[in-house]
Amino acid sequence: MFFFLCTLVLFQHPLSAEAENTICRKMGDPTYPVFSKDGEFNIGALFPIHSKETLPSFEFTQKPQLLSCSSVNLRDFRLAQIMIFAIEEINKNLYLLPNVSIGYNIYDSCGSRLSSMSAIMAVMNVQDIAAREKCFGQSPIHAIIGETESATTIILSRTTGPFKIPVISHSASCECLSNRKYYPSFFRTIASDYHQGRALALLVKHVGWTWVGAVNSDNDYGNNGMATFLNTAQEEGICVEYSVKFYRTESDKLQKVVKTMKDGTAKVIVAFVSFLDMGLLIDQLSIQNITGLQMIGVFGWITANNFFTPNTFHVMRGSLGFAVRKINVQGFGDYATKSFWETAFPCSARNQSELNCSRYQDLLELKNYNEDVSEHRYSSNVYKAVYAVAYALHSLLKCTGQEGCEKALTIQPQKVVEALKRVNFSVKFGDRVWFDSTGGVVAQYEIVNWQQDSDGLFQFKPVGYYDASLPPDQRFVLNTENIIWAGGQLEKPRSVCSESCPPGTRKATQKGRPVCCYDCIPCADGEISNETDSNNCQQCPGEYWSNTENTKCVLKAVEFLSFTEVMGIVLVFFSLFGVGITVLVAILFYSKKDTPIVKANNSELSFLLLFSLILCFLCSLTFIGRPTEWSCMLRHTVFGITFVLCISCVLGKTVVVLMAFKATLPGTNVMKWFGPAQQRLSVFAFTLIQVLICVLWLTIYPPFPYKNLKYYEEKIILECSLGSTIGFSAVLGYIGLLAVLCFILAFLARTLPDNFNEAKFITFSMLIFCAVWITFIPSYVSSPGKFTVAVEIFAILASSYGLLFCIFAPKCYIILFKPEQNTKQHLMGKNLNTTVKK
Repeated sequence: MFFFLCTLVLFQHPLSAEAENTICRKMGDPTYPVFSKDGEFNIGALFPIHSKETLPSFEFTQKPQLLSCSSVNLRDFRLAQIMIFAIEEINKNLYLLPNVSIGYNIYDSCGSRLSSMSAIMAVMNVQDIAAREKCFGQSPIHAIIGETESATTIILSRTTGPFKIPVISHSASCECLSNRKYYPSFFRTIASDYHQGRALALLVKHVGWTWVGAVNSDNDYGNNGMATFLNTAQEEGICVEYSVKFYRTESDKLQKVVKTMKDGTAKVIVAFVSFLDMGLLIDQLSIQNITGLQMIGVFGWITANNFFTPNTFHVMRGSLGFAVRKINVQGFGDYATKSFWETAFPCSARNQSELNCSRYQDLLELKNYNEDVSEHRYSSNVYKAVYAVAYALHSLLKCTGQEGCEKALTIQPQKVVEALKRVNFSVKFGDRVWFDSTGGVVAQYEIVNWQQDSDGLFQFKPVGYYDASLPPDQRFVLNTENIIWAGGQLEKPRSVCSESCPPGTRKATQKGRPVCCYDCIPCADGEISNETDSNNCQQCPGEYWSNTENTKCVLKAVEFLSFTEVMGIVLVFFSLFGVGITVLVAILFYSKKDTPIVKANNSELSFLLLFSLILCFLCSLTFIGRPTEWSCMLRHTVFGITFVLCISCVLGKTVVVLMAFKATLPGTNVMKWFGPAQQRLSVFAFTLIQVLICVLWLTIYPPFPYKNLKYYEEKIILECSLGSTIGFSAVLGYIGLLAVLCFILAFLARTLPDNFNEAKFITFSMLIFCAVWITFIPSYVSSPGKFTVAVEIFAILASSYGLLFCIFAPKCYIILFKPEQNTKQHLMGKNLNTTVKK
């Protein structure tokens, strides 16, 4: 190991000595700055002053010619001018870097990566090689301003990164540049696209669009920015129909993008496209006359005056997007149109050189043009970047107002990087400049709208803003009433995959399509949605039901058998009609109480039976009307007691018939055991048993009003719950027991002589009575709602009418139509004849 270390030291010494004595020789043709000035401390810059690059022939039969650039990019030419303006302003400043001069070297990157790489290598190296014989491995540039686009800025930052040269961009907004691991010496005076991507999604959501198309440049700027927008759009419920991209050199992809935009259903297009790429896209849209699309843009192109032409405005009119705030840098207007051309322009009268002036002919054409100066929005960012470097140098040189700066200090670029992290100053137009942990600044955007005023002039009209320094609820403001939409329309264009679902419906996502594409499904009965675009329908509470529109829950209709409905009126009629007939029969019997046919079978029981039938008819009325606690208890107990009273009377009459026949036989005296007193006692005893059953039922678990929510979903059945099912069964069972007993006795007495015999009619009446109540049970169980009550009333009336007509109709017939048979002689004679025949 020791031998290896010694050998390494011996080899290292001659290698380092050789490196120190290396003679600098620059290979290839030099790249010269467009604008330059020597200073004690120098700032480099890269701007795409020209936008078109012409490549030489690469046939390798001769030395390739230099790359040539054409077509002046006015915006970046102004940026170069304001950089020079800011440096001249600092050099004249008595308080900022006093007695120190700042120089500059501004190169043209020609809007291409190839030219950018050439310019980067040039700005990092010394041009005047003849004056130097040795390479010191140290760039004379203390900071670099640029690049304009994110893609070329990434190349610049990665190239200068190993040398720790700070790069400050005025418009490279790619979020990827916030990564301090890969870009530790990068700064920018513009906010990251992370904020712009999110702000775009907020803008789309605020306006109410849910269906958009997305187009981006196929570079780091476009891809990273669009990724942020797509993620935020998904969070905010915005659907993207398509997301396509292209690069300026890929004409085939550009044509596919235009076709996708033309064929798509989305009327809103979010274009996260760089300045140069957007120019090509607008040209194609104009050529193919694709109009009616609402373009949403980014600050890379939304305020580019170059795109304001009559041929393109009919396509882009109404475009909306985020722009860098327009700030007027005091003094720059006069400088850009006068002082610059007199002092800083290489071909001015002071600096003219025949060797260089051929390069500047296209720039000379702009000498007297000044209409665009106030419209350039990135000028303030370049101005801030220059001042940031100046303040960093000011702190490193330990400058004071009286003694000046310690110019003898050696300033390494890495020290400038550390100083830039600490700068915090205000510029003359009021903005405060400082860099956060990612090297960026606070996001502050202006929302502009492409409009045409009454004079026909094109303008970028401010219609809102986004300021990340404000509280979340105050960051975004948009005045939609001031916006002119796509095609010059005053009404906001609609861009939805599916129309909004109205209240009363819910959204059902279409299979295989984005969540914004859905069908509107009506809410099921009993469910509601009271808002637009509801994802789910809400179930109404137990006693509520949905209205016909399914928009709100209303109280369910309460159903019970009422006196006012047709069924209730019919039942009341038959009940009162039965009472009336029974009263008429009672009157008839009372008027004929002394006739043999009335006296033949205990007229007292007959009148008691008629009275109990009146009660039976009347008790059916207690089943009609809204159930209450008292009516529920009353209806079942009255029904049970009156029917037992009625059946007890019938049973008594049946026993009387049997006893009367037995009494006519010789040697029998049965009637003394079942005389009127015993008959009354038996009726009372039978009825008392039912009364005791009812009292016990009411005491333990009485009937009560009950809201039945199970039978019907859409309405409430208000009914009387039986309370104790055993109690109700006991009441019915006891009535049934008496009825069966009465039927058996009457059936046994059916062959007795006709003059004493009511047994036939009692048998038939009991047959009807039992048939009615046997069929009542399944009908009662299966009938829904108020029909359950109607079935019970029908059974009461049917059995009451059966008893009335079967027992009393034959007697009434004799009384009214056969009075000659209503005599004792006729009855007795008939009896004798019958006896003789036997």
